[in-house]
Amino acid sequence: MGRNVILTEETDWIGGQATTQGVPLDEHPWIEKFGRTRSYAEFRAGIRAYYRRHYPLSAAARKDPYLNPGAAWVTKLAYEPRVGLAVLHEMLAPHLSAGRVTILTRHRALAVAMDGDRARAVTVLDVPNNVTCTFVAPFIIDATELGDLLELGGIESVVGAESQAETGEYNALEGAADPRDQMGFTHIAVLDHRPGEEHVIPRPADYDRWRPHFVRQDAFGMTNAQLPDLFGIAHDHYGRPAVPGAYAVSPWNFRRLLCAGNFAPGAIPSDLTSVMWVNEYREGVLLGVSPEERRRSLAEARALTLSGIYWLQTEAPDPATGRSGYPELRLRGDALGTADGLAQYPYIRESRRIRAEFTVLENHFRNDQPLAKDGPVKFHDSVGLSGYRIDIHKPAKQGARGSMTASNHGKHWVQQIPLGALIPVRVENLLPGCKNLGVTSVTNGTFRLHPSEWNIGEAAGTLAAFCLERRLQPRQVRNTAVHLADFQRELVRLGVELDWPAGFRETGRSHFSHHKQELKDADTYYFGEAWRL
Repeated sequence: MGRNVILTEETDWIGGQATTQGVPLDEHPWIEKFGRTRSYAEFRAGIRAYYRRHYPLSAAARKDPYLNPGAAWVTKLAYEPRVGLAVLHEMLAPHLSAGRVTILTRHRALAVAMDGDRARAVTVLDVPNNVTCTFVAPFIIDATELGDLLELGGIESVVGAESQAETGEYNALEGAADPRDQMGFTHIAVLDHRPGEEHVIPRPADYDRWRPHFVRQDAFGMTNAQLPDLFGIAHDHYGRPAVPGAYAVSPWNFRRLLCAGNFAPGAIPSDLTSVMWVNEYREGVLLGVSPEERRRSLAEARALTLSGIYWLQTEAPDPATGRSGYPELRLRGDALGTADGLAQYPYIRESRRIRAEFTVLENHFRNDQPLAKDGPVKFHDSVGLSGYRIDIHKPAKQGARGSMTASNHGKHWVQQIPLGALIPVRVENLLPGCKNLGVTSVTNGTFRLHPSEWNIGEAAGTLAAFCLERRLQPRQVRNTAVHLADFQRELVRLGVELDWPAGFRETGRSHFSHHKQELKDADTYYFGEAWRL
């Protein structure tokens, strides 16, 4: 929309979940056709095109219109983080050349200067040079993983879990609100597999502390006796004997980034996989705590992941051989742009959230509640879509089975993103750019996924540009019918879908749960191993 933007980023790479955190795309099952913005679809198409241009694909993979380089069962499109980074830079290239976009990596927000109800400036630390700089702008978008600017600017916000008394949500806390009730986060690592080689890392100093986490049920959501082998040779992820010829749904290909079988023989010597199945950190929280406690939790999450890698290399049961451990697993930090094998930044599932003009509640789209029993509440001020299920990494409520995610499957319609959730109750010119919008701890469970966060950020950027052009404030756009209609037309022109297709009435779900629980074809569904074609 022709505006000048300064983008600061804490790490070496832009891209967040899709790059520096090493998280394969988490998407709803209809993502190839609808339920995403045009630019997000272009990002996905760009990744496939990048592999077709630069990689020696197998003949089968090259013919596959839905190429899934990693053939992961969590997503229709798994890829290497460095490829996601390259495609983002391709998309930004004309704006970088024109000088409209300035990217400053290794810059971390330190302070927000407020002038009444307006955020006037942000001061950031240039980490490599240890100097500060201050940026003044008419609009500021907080796209930090933890909602840092909300805290720094003293902007009305919420941390942790709300109570049922406050929100009326089924999944809200039955007692008092609890700021420390936050979802676990994960510091991801990437591994490859080198048979005949040994790549065991040094035993972590605090390995004995973390070892019980891997041995007991927590590691894979099943008892030790049910643990599958890593590659699904003897058993699948559910402890069932693997069916010959069926897709081996295993921990290894859960979030696999690169499937060697999708490339010419010998071109890629090993799969690459993202490790997210033994290392979710729940011993501390990151929001509403002292800097010292936050640093300790971040350090412990790293230690947990390294301990998990060591356990996999030395103790994880291998039913295929009867031995313990996979010493041939190798940390691949180069895939994440690091020397130590871990991601540049942890995968954050829950953020500080604005107190907004309008807050999205579970009751707006929970299908066993009166408000939404015949379909989700339609938002007149829709600025996009969110189609994932309520995915909350916490234990289920008393009396429900499994995790909160499992116990809520099929209970929530696909949703819209209302503009009111992007507008703070007081501040005029600071907008949320990701999961820090006006949602609750419960509804954050769907709005925190890749396509939803992309849509939220795109809507926030479009709103800022629209307001500059029309000399309006965001709440004027929402609360004036003619301005709202003009803004929504602009979003549609840019390729933002404001509603699901006519007659589409589905509950939110993940790609895999769609095939496992709705279609019951997960054992035979084509997840992207092109040789199966």
